[in-house]
Amino acid sequence: MSTPRLEIDLKKIAHNLKTLIAIYGAKGVSISAVTKVVCGNVSIAKLLLEGGITTLADSKIDNLKKMADGGLRCQFLLLGPPMLSEAEMVVKYADISLNSEISVIRELSESAIRQRLIHKIILMVEYGDLREGIMPDDLENIVEQVLQLKGIKLIGIGTNLACFGGVQPDQENMGLLSNLSTVIEKKFNVNFQFVSGGNSANYQWLSNVNDSGRINNLRIGESIFLGCETLKREQIPGLFTDAFTLVSEVTELKSKPSMPYGIMGQNALGKIPEFYDNGIGSRAILGMGHQDVPCSGLSPELKITILGGSSDHMIINPQESGLKVGSEVRFNLTYAALLSAMTSPYVTKVNT
Repeated sequence: MSTPRLEIDLKKIAHNLKTLIAIYGAKGVSISAVTKVVCGNVSIAKLLLEGGITTLADSKIDNLKKMADGGLRCQFLLLGPPMLSEAEMVVKYADISLNSEISVIRELSESAIRQRLIHKIILMVEYGDLREGIMPDDLENIVEQVLQLKGIKLIGIGTNLACFGGVQPDQENMGLLSNLSTVIEKKFNVNFQFVSGGNSANYQWLSNVNDSGRINNLRIGESIFLGCETLKREQIPGLFTDAFTLVSEVTELKSKPSMPYGIMGQNALGKIPEFYDNGIGSRAILGMGHQDVPCSGLSPELKITILGGSSDHMIINPQESGLKVGSEVRFNLTYAALLSAMTSPYVTKVNT
């Protein structure tokens, strides 16, 4: 089988999904499954729908289109904020989008009217992480303007945490979002379908509360695919963390000095690396590099040491692993590494 390849264990993903739906469902919280890390892979998305998901969420319109063209029928959510220039495509391929800019929402309204569609939106509120979101004090003004637009239906509010600033979901910010949803509903006589409290980082908060308030939805990706929460990347009990395995092949195996020799300059990545003199030792080259996946996001299953890499090569110390030229080396991946490997056209994807 060709390398590099990404082996995808669909049974482990299905197990993780079933477990998470039960965990969150017990607290009255639904899951919108985020497919961006798998680039809208149709077979994986189909598995999610078969497992009980009704809303697939992605940050790329191309991925939503791919899934729709693949015959999937569900509610598609565009993780926002949408681009002003893509409003027509957003309305065409997304049933719902997350929004924080009134100028974009107006353009979505005009696009929806032209397409004779109703586009649903969730307004995102800023609670400290400093990515997208309307400041809470400004929300009533935005809601008032949104409710006057044709072709647009406001179906909820939400927030995003632990992405840019690393701010943790807790009882305070989740409570503020819950209270705000109630205030807005009463003032404007609306009924929110979604009060979307965040993402895989919400696991610890939800595990430690008996009452999740008005929070009734989370946008979950990493926990489904890698079996962990995202504040400390700790395994969620009962979930698999190895549903994805990256496999590469040894293309060279030789004894070489541990220190480069000659006049030093920048390497292929524009850095001046540091080396330590450990004498002559065994070195192996694998047939993948930073163009495919960041070395820092890989954990080898064998007892080897990743020394670094260039755009198309990875250098390792094979230690006592018994590797030979042609041997395959297997790695577990972080979320960032999985995203790169799924995005790379040079990594073959194989369902197992």
